[in-house]
Amino acid sequence: MRTLHLYILREMLATIAVAVLVCTGLLLLGNLLKEILGLLMSGQASLAVVVRGVGLLIPFVLAFALPMGALTASLLVYGRLSADQELTAARANGISLISLAVPALLLGLALCGVCAWVNLDLAPRCRVAYKGLFKELAQEKARDLITPGRFVTDSPGVVIYASEVHGDEIKDVLFFRLLDGRKVLDVRAPRARLELHKEQREITVTFFDARILEWVPHVAGVTNEAVEIQGGESGSWQPITGGLVVPIKLPPSLDSGGIPPYSDMTFRQLLGERRELMKLGMGIFEVTPIDVQLHRQVAFSFATFGFALIGIPLGVRSHRRETSVGIAVAIALVLVYYGFLIVAQALETKPEAAAWVIVWMPNVLFQSVGAWLLWRVNRGK
Repeated sequence: MRTLHLYILREMLATIAVAVLVCTGLLLLGNLLKEILGLLMSGQASLAVVVRGVGLLIPFVLAFALPMGALTASLLVYGRLSADQELTAARANGISLISLAVPALLLGLALCGVCAWVNLDLAPRCRVAYKGLFKELAQEKARDLITPGRFVTDSPGVVIYASEVHGDEIKDVLFFRLLDGRKVLDVRAPRARLELHKEQREITVTFFDARILEWVPHVAGVTNEAVEIQGGESGSWQPITGGLVVPIKLPPSLDSGGIPPYSDMTFRQLLGERRELMKLGMGIFEVTPIDVQLHRQVAFSFATFGFALIGIPLGVRSHRRETSVGIAVAIALVLVYYGFLIVAQALETKPEAAAWVIVWMPNVLFQSVGAWLLWRVNRGK
C-alpha cells in the first residue's frame, strides 16, 4: 500500500508542477500584454525592471494557479489510473478508491497551507510592490505625458498643449487651469520647462516670456512670487516678466501615494483596518467590504482541497487518458468556482446580501459534491 501511495503521490506532484507552470505562464502572459510589454517596447522600462515586475507578479497569479493545478492533476492522474485498468487491479486486491484517494487529499490539504500563506500575506504584498514599481517608473517618465501636437487632459482641472517636446523643454505652449468649468488661468508661452517632484507627486511647469489673459492667483495655484504682471486693460493679454511657475498634480493613474485598496491588503492589515473603523463607531454593516475580503482570503485558501476532492471521482468517471478532456473539465469547474467570488465581490457593499457567506459557498459545494461522487464511485455506482 505504501508503494502504491508513493506512486500516486509522485504522479500528482509531477502533474501539479506542470499544470501550475502552464497556468502561471498563461496568467503572466495576460498581465505582460496588458501592462508590461508596452513599457518595454516603448523603451520606458529596461529588461531588468520587467523581470522584477514578473517576479512580483508570480505570487499573485500563483494564488489562482495552485487550485487549478490541483484540479487538473486529480483529473488526469485518476483518469489515467482508470483508463489503464490500474484501479480495477487495485480493487481486485481489496484496495478501495477512498484509500487510493488519500495521497491526493493529503497533498490538497498541504497545498491549502501554501495557499493560505500566499493569499493572506505574500500575494497582497507583492501586488502592492508591483503596482508601486510601475507607478514609480511611470512617474520617472511623467514628462512623456505631454504629447506634442495634442491637448493633454490627464490631470484634473488642467489642459496643456505643446507643439514640440524636447526632453524637459516644450515649445509653443498653451495652458489652461479650470475650476467648476471656468478658466482661472490662461497662459500662452513660446517655451516652458518641466520639472518632476516625486515627493509632492507633481510636475511644475515654468513658463518663459509668457502672457496671461486671466489670473486668479489664490485659486490658480501659481507659486512664483517674483512674477510681475504688466498693467493692462481688463480682458487683454498681459505679459509677465520672469518665469511663471505652475504646479500640476500627477494624474491619479500615476499617483503611488495613499493606502492600498482592501483587495491589496494582507490579512493583518485588513484586521487592523477593521479594528480602527470599529473604534470610530462603525457598525458591522459598515465594515462589510472588509469582512468580504477577510473571508475571501481564507476561503480561497481551501480551494485546492475542494478541487482535488472533486477531481478524483470526475477523473475516474471520465475514463479517458486524453489531457485535453481533463483540461476542459478543469476550466469549466474553475469558472463555476470563480463565478461565486465575482458575485460576492459585486455585492460586498450590500450588507443584506451576506456576501461573506457567498465566498464560502463554492468550497461547501465542491467538497460536498466531491465527497458524494467519491462515495458513489467507490461503491461502483
